[in-house]
Amino acid sequence: MLKFKFLLWLFAQLLQRKIRSDADCARYVGAKKLTFQIRTASGAGRTYLIERGTVRSTAGLSEKPNFTLSFSSAAKGFEILSAKDAQRAFLRGVGSQDLAISGDFREVLWFQGLTAFLQPPRVIAPWDRSPF
Repeated sequence: MLKFKFLLWLFAQLLQRKIRSDADCARYVGAKKLTFQIRTASGAGRTYLIERGTVRSTAGLSEKPNFTLSFSSAAKGFEILSAKDAQRAFLRGVGSQDLAISGDFREVLWFQGLTAFLQPPRVIAPWDRSPF
């Protein structure tokens, strides 16, 4: 549980650092106003507020988030959120019902775009390049 809670806290710090250091990310966040939460089925979690180009987070849950990512357990949440291939891990989590997503799915898609800024750049090996 502690690793999951630390990861949720760290997530806000990493997003805020990326917004400050990456002009594209700062533009993406821009004037967006969004409240969402990441939690476990048992109720442990964190609320995030994106507003005026910043990200803030608080321990606990919000009464009216735009969307919620709810994991079956803290261990599954940590596993999925810390996976190297986040998009595939999210899809596997939804398929296995270890991750439930509720709320405004347009905002969830926007959020996926935001998390893409945290992914390391993909390096394409010369042998993977196709001349076609």
